[in-house]
Amino acid sequence: MTRPPTKPPTPFILDSLEELLAFGRSLGEDAAAGDVICLSGPLGAGKTTLTQAIAAGLGVPADQPVTSPTFAIIHEYQGRLPLYHLDLYRLSGEEEELLDLGIEDYLYGEGVCVIEWPDRLGRLLPPERLDVRLDFSGQTARMVHLGRRAKSLAAHKPQS
Repeated sequence: MTRPPTKPPTPFILDSLEELLAFGRSLGEDAAAGDVICLSGPLGAGKTTLTQAIAAGLGVPADQPVTSPTFAIIHEYQGRLPLYHLDLYRLSGEEEELLDLGIEDYLYGEGVCVIEWPDRLGRLLPPERLDVRLDFSGQTARMVHLGRRAKSLAAHKPQS
């Protein structure tokens, strides 16, 4: 039997950096082992900033600065759960290249995997994930679109 299509969640606006950070912290606080959070949006939209806030919510110590892994591809941090921060911007999206990096160990590991530029994963993209798209909505505001494919984070939306 085919399931009826589900209506995607309504996008919402985060009006300031403080709201973006609070949203990210709450994602980190609610995250469970094995969660995959896919961040997309244009350059400068706040993907790494959101990851920094997710790290704070996971309890990554402040003396472990979360930085963009654009050139390193993968950074690991330890909080209450491991945080695997992947930035796939510089990759071609070739499956062999991704598998050579051991990408599946991160996607299906015991930590929380946050992926910038997840479209590069192609068919390796896990079916159970939280898709978060950030778009500019003014100078400091961001429009946030959430996907519905996550296990523990599916219904997440900031409290007004």
